[in-house]
Amino acid sequence: MSYRGTVPSLSPVIAEIRLAVRTALADLPEGSTVIVALSGGADSLALAAATAFEASKRGMPATAVIVDHGLQVDSAEVAARAASVAAAIGLDALVVRVDVDGDGGPEAAAREARYRVLRDAAADVGARAVLLGHTLDDQAETVLLGLARGSGAASLQGMAPAREDDEGLRWIRPLLGVRRETTRAFCAASALDPWNDPHNLDDRFARVRVRERVLPVLETELGPGIAEALARTADQLREDAEAFDEMIHETIEDIVEHAEAGISVSVAALAANPAALRNRIIRLVVDSEFGVSLTRTQTVEVARLVTDWAGQGPIDLPGCAAVRRGGQIVFTASAR
Repeated sequence: MSYRGTVPSLSPVIAEIRLAVRTALADLPEGSTVIVALSGGADSLALAAATAFEASKRGMPATAVIVDHGLQVDSAEVAARAASVAAAIGLDALVVRVDVDGDGGPEAAAREARYRVLRDAAADVGARAVLLGHTLDDQAETVLLGLARGSGAASLQGMAPAREDDEGLRWIRPLLGVRRETTRAFCAASALDPWNDPHNLDDRFARVRVRERVLPVLETELGPGIAEALARTADQLREDAEAFDEMIHETIEDIVEHAEAGISVSVAALAANPAALRNRIIRLVVDSEFGVSLTRTQTVEVARLVTDWAGQGPIDLPGCAAVRRGGQIVFTASAR
């Protein structure tokens, strides 16, 4: 009688996150180089470990990029520790120190600096994709913050699972369907000791208040599953937005003309479209031509040149102005 040794079963949380990463990498050509954004926290550490495992099976070189924002006294030590863990799990590691400054507060400035570093690192190693560790909980918080700010459907779409920028670099979030508690359990099952960012408990930040106060109250008062419901809402709105975008691009070539120092749009064509499509066309035209994102208030004011025309003069917008001339809405660049 032969003896068969038992094969240790794989932890369900490890299997779940490896599957999420495997699915994300499957969209890339075999052998592609990838970048993993690593902070040392549970989410990015679970992503890095799963990527190290899955990428090696597909012959995909992977580099962990750790950005030291310098916002905390021990940031250099935290970054060095993350790089050491990355090397231990089989990833190349790169630490980049940045100076965080700029408009929009420290969160926005840090995010802009981080993405710039990731973009540059990807270019340096010829990476096809950057993997980001956002989870379903991050998605729920993003949607709820957008709802509270009245930011409209664009904000309520949350973060896309994958997108490609103008340089052809793909930004992928493999864990967007995974709960934060799962990444923590992954680290525990893998004997990985994640860093706990003290900023994640600092209630000066709106996202922390949503995470620590608002979502728990909603779960208590409305029942479990709120985070999943918010994430589903983002998915549905993103599908709607993609359909709208296709309609807009099919329409816009026939109704837009180049004008002196700007661009013009047919009043009749705008009037023939429903408000939702008309407003999207206005926003897309301004964004494409002048690189400016209009608020809803600004967009509606421009739309009144079509729907409520009473001879009003030019409307000043960020970076441009809009005026009705005959049967056209003309957008021209602001004088600098």
